[in-house]
Amino acid sequence: MNSQKLPIQETAGNIALVVGATGIAGSNLALKLLENGWTVFGLSRNPKNDIKGLKPIAANLLSSESLDAALIDVAPTHVFFTTWMRNDSEEENIRINSALIRNLLNALSSKKSVKHVSLVTGLKHYLGPFDAYATTGTLPETPLREEQPRLDLPNFYYAQEDEVYEAAARDGFTWSIHRPHTLIGKTIGNAMNMGTTLAVYASICKQEGTPFIWPGSEAQWNGISDVTDAKVLAEQIIWAATNPEAHNEAFNITNGDVFRWKWLWPKIAEWFEIEFEGYNGTIKPLETVLNEKAYIWKSIAKEHQLIEGDLGQLASAWHTDLDLGRPLEVMTDMSRSRKLGFTTYKDTKDSFFDLFTELRNDKIIP
Repeated sequence: MNSQKLPIQETAGNIALVVGATGIAGSNLALKLLENGWTVFGLSRNPKNDIKGLKPIAANLLSSESLDAALIDVAPTHVFFTTWMRNDSEEENIRINSALIRNLLNALSSKKSVKHVSLVTGLKHYLGPFDAYATTGTLPETPLREEQPRLDLPNFYYAQEDEVYEAAARDGFTWSIHRPHTLIGKTIGNAMNMGTTLAVYASICKQEGTPFIWPGSEAQWNGISDVTDAKVLAEQIIWAATNPEAHNEAFNITNGDVFRWKWLWPKIAEWFEIEFEGYNGTIKPLETVLNEKAYIWKSIAKEHQLIEGDLGQLASAWHTDLDLGRPLEVMTDMSRSRKLGFTTYKDTKDSFFDLFTELRNDKIIP
């Protein structure tokens, strides 16, 4: 990966609070912050102890009392918010996910320690909830650009942003918003994890001797796409937090290249040494396939002594289906951060293959 080193004077003495430190975005960000010499606290409801140097904090973001107690001795200079909660409707998404941010920033307000808040959202900022573009026929113009106006639709990303803006006006901190495409990176138990989902699916195909079948739409198979390596996202978040010219801006963030799935899908199949089938006229949801494979995965895990035999903890087929089933090609414009000096780049093929290698080495896939 082509990356940039942040100046030591920008990070020395900074205290980070990574909210959602067990997820793809949060765990990779915590690792990068620690590498750069930050003091890092990781807040989550059920903390893990798998990142050396991370100071775990257990708290319920929906409870002000829980947050007050958990943060009593913590005064972060930088808050990195990388989590959300999935609910049954967009109205509930708005109510719950705005409260997560509001409660946290209210709990920190009296400390007067926060200098910068970073919020990770995503491309639904431009696309809206899945039903919006899947059923109404209203498709945004691509490549997606930060200056595109908000959609006239309920969207919890907008509510999250507004909570950050309101708290910034009250408390005087700067902010940055980061809008990745599909995140590729290692974590277990994450609700949105395409890379691991495809690795598990390919491993099952190899075990059963079946082809690696494209589950998505014609538009996604043939169209131009991009993704975001979690390490690239981490680099941009730190860059924006420590460079004044990037403050109070929203940024798209992807690897910096584009591809077509009809090119990448066969390469993934080749990596796993299996046959593949491309788009042949119908969408074949992966969730339907993997719902019937829990027992197969359990047997694979036992045979190869893998660390996780619960398919549901590894695969998030519903999210992969939403991404690959989109009725349009989706790619983003990166000009805004590039013009300000953010130059990190990652070859998307390497993002997937590096992840697959890591998953294999860590005994997550055979």
